Amino acid sequence: MSGVWVFSNNGVLRLIEKPNRQVLEEASGVSNGQAIVGRNSTLVHVATGQVVESHEELEVHLRELGWVPYISNKPELIQYHRSHASLDLISLPKRFADLRSIHMYDIAFKNRSAFIVRDRP
Repeated sequence: MSGVWVFSNNGVLRLIEKPNRQVLEEASGVSNGQAIVGRNSTLVHVATGQVVESHEELEVHLRELGWVPYISNKPELIQYHRSHASLDLISLPKRFADLRSIHMYDIAFKNRSAFIVRDRP
């Protein structure tokens, strides 16, 4: 049995074998992709102590650290690089709602003094 187990509002557990995003958002009480189903981590900017909640906020902090947007031929990604001479590259999904822990850890690892990843309360 593969799929996702979801609790309904009345407390009944059911298996959704081939869930799509809409089904998961409805099951979790979330709509329009505002919150992320299954995301249990947050990216925190160390200097301000604030949780990064959008690509715009993240870009401001990355630019302060010398990262610049990278023009990519992949429209589903937003990418940043340090300079043309550097091999460092950060690739993120275009929708911030699709950002996962692996993306956050990539950012935090490449900017160890500026970002940390914390568990969501």
